[in-house]
Amino acid sequence: MAERSEQGPGWGLAGELFAEFTGTMILILFGVGVVAQVLAAGLGDHDSIAWAWGLGVTLGVYVAARMSGGHLNPAVTVALAAFKGFPWAKVGPYAVAQTAGAFVAALVVRWNYTEVLAKFDPNHSIKSQGVFSTLPGNGGFPVSELGALRDQVIGTAILVLLVFAVTDVLNSPPRANLGPFIVGLIVVAIGMAFGTNAGYAINPARDFGPRLASYLTGYGHAWRDQYGNLYFWVPIVGPLVGGVVGGALYKILIGDFLVRGGEQEVGRTPAPDTAE
Repeated sequence: MAERSEQGPGWGLAGELFAEFTGTMILILFGVGVVAQVLAAGLGDHDSIAWAWGLGVTLGVYVAARMSGGHLNPAVTVALAAFKGFPWAKVGPYAVAQTAGAFVAALVVRWNYTEVLAKFDPNHSIKSQGVFSTLPGNGGFPVSELGALRDQVIGTAILVLLVFAVTDVLNSPPRANLGPFIVGLIVVAIGMAFGTNAGYAINPARDFGPRLASYLTGYGHAWRDQYGNLYFWVPIVGPLVGGVVGGALYKILIGDFLVRGGEQEVGRTPAPDTAE
């Protein structure tokens, strides 16, 4: 999850989009797959969901990072364009590739868990909709659409602020290619601390792609929540707003001071460009 400042040799925009598609597909294969296993098959618990989503992020970023930066999330892409110089012209294509990767991965999970889902929820109702897309209050708590929107803004702001922190070469980023692993741990932590109100989508592609896949494969109510209200827009708008908020907070509270900081003070961890 980092900005690419220059185009890699030979692959161009097409290569970057295939990387975003593939990396997001890996993320959703593990993320939606583990929810299907826990919810429909009863194997595992919330912690296994949080860890599988985090590992999915880690593995997806490792797959895509060399070619595209491994955004895997339109909210991250928008924030990078707003604050890190990522080209705005690439934001739309990246978002489409990310959503397409999530869509294809969800279709694979839907196909693979056909028998289990049919046994657990023969009517393909709201009971198993949470396998593919998020719901307010995780489907069981009295959280409104606005409450879920608030949650998505906060959760994605935390995500982007921390992603900016661990990928900023002027800060103290992880060494030895550990960045994707740390980003995965960030997602695990968000899932464990902010998973109740809205299922921590924190990624428009993660929610919309699988939601569309479920709608096309028998979940006719996929665009609505358990109250019958249109809900699909919440995990799109909330993360896009939250990503910009998180990027702005990092810039104002940390990034601008690093740029203006001048010489390293005694006791401060050296930045990569000054370390021997």
